[in-house]
Amino acid sequence: MDELVKQALTKWPNVPHCYGWLGLDARGHWRMRDQRAQQLQLPGDKIVHAALLGFINRNYGHDERGCWFFQNGPQRVYLNLEATPYIARSDPQHGFLLQTGTALEHIDAAYLCDNGALILHGGEIVAQLDDRDLAHVLPALRLAGQSVTDDGLLAWLADGKPALTLLHAEKEISVQPLAHATMAQYFGFQQAPQPGLPSS
Repeated sequence: MDELVKQALTKWPNVPHCYGWLGLDARGHWRMRDQRAQQLQLPGDKIVHAALLGFINRNYGHDERGCWFFQNGPQRVYLNLEATPYIARSDPQHGFLLQTGTALEHIDAAYLCDNGALILHGGEIVAQLDDRDLAHVLPALRLAGQSVTDDGLLAWLADGKPALTLLHAEKEISVQPLAHATMAQYFGFQQAPQPGLPSS
């Protein structure tokens, strides 16, 4: 967290939180959601200003409710998440890179959802792979030790057999099936935080 943000929190500790005005889409874009976007359930405008993106990335966190926010000075701006709190892209140097610019070096588990989304889990990080990168990652998936085919993946999604693994950093990570509709509950985060519940 930026030092100026910490100072603002100390100076103004009770600034009301903001909900609905910021979003993270499934391709890792931060989006500003004005009143019209909120009323019409639109994703909002992509934020492209480099300095603002850096500020958001450095001051991104979550509370004990599993609600993710951007700490904007003394105010928490709670996020609407289209998918997961982080979005990963495949990267030739790091393997996977998060939308914050941080490398996802350690993966504890992976999940393939019924809608084809690949979820990577490492420590506190839950990241859905950008769908445009799935083709790059397919060669790292193994079904019973063999390269996967489209038909093999479809069959695996139907019954979860045989064993599916993801090769990452010279390690085989077990891939489990997961219903996309239950993803937020499974990992304990809120996709659309609302005021009214206790927060830190």
